[in-house]
Parts: sequence; C-alpha cells; structure tokens
Amino acid sequence: MKIAVIGTGYVGLVTATCFAESGNEVTGIDIDARKIAIIESGKLPIYEPGLLELVERNRRDLRLRFTTDMSAVRDARLIFIGVGTPQSKEGDADLSSIWAVGDALAKQLKDLPDEGPGSRVVIIKSTVPVGTNRKLMERLHAAGCKHVDVASNPEFLKEGAALDDFQKPDRVVIGVTRPEAGEVLKELYSPFLRTERPFLVMSLESAEMTKYTANAMLATKISFINEMSRLCDKFGADINDVRRGIGHDVRIGFQFLFPGAGYGGSCFPKDIRAILGMGRQTGTEMKLMQAVDDVNEAQKHVLLNKVLKHFGEDLKGLTFALWGLAFKPRTDDIREAPALTLIDGLLARGAKVQVHDPEAMPNVREIYKDKLSYSERPYGCLEGADGLIIVTEWQEFRNPNFEVIAGLLKQKAIFDGRNLYDPKLLENRGFAYYAIGRGRN
Repeated sequence: MKIAVIGTGYVGLVTATCFAESGNEVTGIDIDARKIAIIESGKLPIYEPGLLELVERNRRDLRLRFTTDMSAVRDARLIFIGVGTPQSKEGDADLSSIWAVGDALAKQLKDLPDEGPGSRVVIIKSTVPVGTNRKLMERLHAAGCKHVDVASNPEFLKEGAALDDFQKPDRVVIGVTRPEAGEVLKELYSPFLRTERPFLVMSLESAEMTKYTANAMLATKISFINEMSRLCDKFGADINDVRRGIGHDVRIGFQFLFPGAGYGGSCFPKDIRAILGMGRQTGTEMKLMQAVDDVNEAQKHVLLNKVLKHFGEDLKGLTFALWGLAFKPRTDDIREAPALTLIDGLLARGAKVQVHDPEAMPNVREIYKDKLSYSERPYGCLEGADGLIIVTEWQEFRNPNFEVIAGLLKQKAIFDGRNLYDPKLLENRGFAYYAIGRGRN
C-alpha cells in the first residue's frame, strides 16, 4: 500500500518507519529541510532506541523515502498527519500546523479523480482536541475534496518503547465517518494485530476523546501516588510499602504507581491542559484535571525543597551533581522535564550545577549554554559536588559504586527523585539520603 506521512517528528517518523517495515511503500514529508537533511545523512532528528536501524534498512530496501515536496501525497492512498500540536499561550492545543497541512493537501488532492469510498483517506495521528477531525473533513470538502475521507487514529506510543508499542499494540483505535475507511485501515494494521489484539472502530469524536482520556487517567495515577508520597514523608510511612499494599488489589494494579519528581514530556502536561481548555470552551468545570495539573507542578519542586531543607535557602558556594535530564529514560526529550525546574531553582539560589544524561545533554546545552557544567560520564559530574541529585531513572544509575560516590562528593548527600536505592543501606554507609515518600527524611 502506498502511504504518505506528513511530519518527521516523534510520531511521524515512528509511524512511517513501522509501516515501511511491514512492507508498504512510505514517503515521509516535512517542510523542515533541516530534518530531511539529517535523515538523509544517516542520522535522526530524535532519539528512540532501535529506530535508526529500522530507518536505514527500509531506506536501503527502497520502502521508505523522505522529501519536502508535498506533491508526494498525490500517489498515496493513505495520508497520515503527524505534525505537532503544541500548547498555545492560552493553554489550549495549537492546531495551526494541522490547518496548514489540510490546506496544502487540498491543493494537491482536489483535482484527483473520485475512485470511491476508502480510496483516499487522510488520517490524523497527532493528538488533537475533540472535533478537529470533523473540522478538517469539512475544510477539505469545502476546498473541493469531497472524495477524500478523514479518519482519526490516535497514537499510544511511549517514548523509549515506541517501536514495540507500534508493532505490538494492545489495541488500535480508529475513528471514521464511513465504514470503507475503517476497512482499509484494518487491512493496513492487520500485520500488527495477529495476536488477536482489538481493532476498535468508533466515531471521530470518540477516537479523539479516547486518546485524551487515556492520558488523563495515567497522569491522574501519577499525581495521585505523588501526593500520597508527600503524606508518607510527613507521617513516617514508606510509599514503596504502601504502593505494594494497594497494587495487589486487581482494581488498582501497579502500573504508573511509582512516585517521583513529577511527570513531563510532550504528552501528559499538554494533554491535561488541552482537556482543561476543552472544558473552558464548553463551560464544563474539570476539577479533577485541574488538581492533577496542580499536583504535578508542585511535585516538580519536591527535590529542590529537600535540598533546601538540608542545606538552607542560600546555596551560594555549593555545587550539585544531577544525574538525568530527560523527562524519562531512553529518550532525549526534555519538554516539561522536572530536571529543568530543579536546575532553574538551584541556579536562582546561587548554586553551581554539573549534569550528566546519556542522551539529553545536547538539548539541555541549547537552553543553558555555559550556565551548567556537562560531563560525559556519570562519575565525572560528581567531582567537587556537595550533593548528588537523581532526577531520571536511567538503568546505569541503579547500581552505582557508592564508595566512588562517597570519595568524589564533598558532602555525602544524595537526593533520590526516583527511589532507586535502599535507605538503610545508604544510611549505613554514612550518606544523608533523601527520597520520595520514604518517611525517613
């Protein structure tokens, strides 16, 4: 099947590559010539484990190509839109890129023959507010493209595990207005659903709402356990024990019940605020979603508060080592990352900051320039530091050499934003150890 994917960011690049990997002829399109040049040079504009190898293999086998020429959509039966929908100044989703793509598609598709329902389908894969797909359909039809179907196909990709999520989905959600569009998409996804995972067909609005509701539920679980962790600290309870105590209840489960320094990334913060925006537009008060956002913003300051409790408000003359900058491991994404909130707080109080992250340092360097010291090795950023702060749970941070750490730090203080270590073990080694909700601070 011939497919075009517009946008070579995270969603678009993974989508294009995985469809090519299953045997389709795929063209990735982006107006940003810099991104296309990066891909053509054998690199990627994003980091995702295993993605570069798949891109290179499918380019070599001529199933995957990239261009800035929008006319490439004319040969495609299915056209996926994977452009960004960032948060606007008002907090709502900015759909300007969606509408720009829609207008560009209309110019290319309006003079093509009508070959029947399902013969030409435009699919929004970006996360968009409820009603966007229908508005795009109306926009295309008004521009002379009544022969073009529009479908919603929200993505459920976790950064760091996107290839597995795409190729082994727990479900595929499709929103359509005509059954023929659903049938052609079912054929496209059939190689990924051989283990009887469900292919769920619904209205455009229901598919859009499914994406937001899923992320809202997950974000709520994170904010819930983070808020409970603060109460554990006050009463001397251990959130790890509490988590185990509730997680075995099949109605609750263990997923997304790990306390930390707050969620970040390109999805949860933006999507929660988009839901709040949809609530404002419809006069619907979203009290729970507002609380989820408020709790998360407060959680991003928890590590800094623990540092200030130990060292005092004035951090001038002190140096801190940070392990982990990305909002989660196995990605270089620093959007809404808790580490940035922490860095800003430390710098504002006069501290020096030395950082290490396996993938995200180039992105952080673009923001902070020489305000930070950067180390390619985890232990390198510990030299001369008064304390170690762990913000992201990269695998390589889980079993460090504490004797080396003690020898490099000027003061044996560890602030663990991901509860990686055993408090008793570190206390026995002479460390002042601050974790999240462990009740031993």
